[in-house]
Amino acid sequence: MLANSRLDFSLNPQGDFKDVEDRKHRAVYQTLADSDQKLQYYSARQIGCRLLGSRGYLCQKCWLPMEDCMCSKLAPCNLWRGIRFWLYMHPKDFLRQNNTGKLLWQVFGIQAASLCLFGIQEHEDIMWDAFQRSGKEKVSFLYPNKSATPKSVNDLKFDDFAMSSGLQEGVQLEPLNLVLLDGTWSNSAALYRRLKERWTAIWGEEDIPCISLSMLSASVMHKLRPQPAWDRTCTAAAAAGLLSELHMRPELSAFKLEEQAEAVECSLDILLDALTARRVRLGRSITRKQRHRRDCI
Repeated sequence: MLANSRLDFSLNPQGDFKDVEDRKHRAVYQTLADSDQKLQYYSARQIGCRLLGSRGYLCQKCWLPMEDCMCSKLAPCNLWRGIRFWLYMHPKDFLRQNNTGKLLWQVFGIQAASLCLFGIQEHEDIMWDAFQRSGKEKVSFLYPNKSATPKSVNDLKFDDFAMSSGLQEGVQLEPLNLVLLDGTWSNSAALYRRLKERWTAIWGEEDIPCISLSMLSASVMHKLRPQPAWDRTCTAAAAAGLLSELHMRPELSAFKLEEQAEAVECSLDILLDALTARRVRLGRSITRKQRHRRDCI
């Protein structure tokens, strides 16, 4: 390597360097005692490589290349204090340019929409500590659980204190924790299994409280990033749908949840425009091959 050449920390190292690094990491992986240690090692390596590869290239807030940064176009919005979003994200979605879960903390802030990375113990402990403070009655997972009949948004329960103090600043309030699984549909199954294991270990219950949306429209991101079926959507669109359905409950109408849903939808439009403009500039196609099949569930 030339003395003045630049080191390449791309996410896809090539040649002998890649082979040597892969062998080294596989050797370390094989020495780990149990599956949880292996998961933590895998997740940490995925995230570390992505952080190195993005350094000086991607905006650390919107995860787009610096020249395509969209941060200045996003309008912040206050989320109703009676709820809190948790983005439980698979490492392979971390720093992905077309990831939509990141939009929630960009719009609502990191206290209202918090990131928890799958397999990173410190992140997971923070999230579960928050759940235990709130109590299991104030935790729900947005996931179409096939092993049991999931509840709907109308089944979510808010206590009288949350309803009466939800608009008052400075009042200590334990919110309803709403967990969004942020990953591909195949990776989401692994996210769900880990959540279920932790839930059972803490509260001794096999079934975790899942909810599903009754009305789900296709995300605008379908144009660039197809889903395996039209009844599945991206993380941000699911969050917007959840807020819209909460707004339809008469007792929650005062909390302006529809405006908060619109803020998320607006951020999706901004992300789509930024990704489309980049593709056009680079001479890439702005349409994606359809992956939807009639037998998708």
